[in-house]
Amino acid sequence: MKVTIDIDCTPEEARTFLGLPDVQPLQEAMLKEMEVKMKASLEKMDPETFMKSWLPMSLDGFEQIQKAFWGQFTNSKD
Repeated sequence: MKVTIDIDCTPEEARTFLGLPDVQPLQEAMLKEMEVKMKASLEKMDPETFMKSWLPMSLDGFEQIQKAFWGQFTNSKD
């Protein structure tokens, strides 16, 4: 035998009926705090800092690699 019961209620009504805590105020507070931190992080992220984080090798490092590469060709013996 199979019995199906359909209950039509809102999530708030179900939470109250089951005795679960209302975490909506906590969730809203956490979302606001995350928004503030994300905005502050974005304001600090200028283009130069952004490029340094994505391209860890600076131009000086690139020039050193280029000099070493060309040095291998000029110092090689035929």
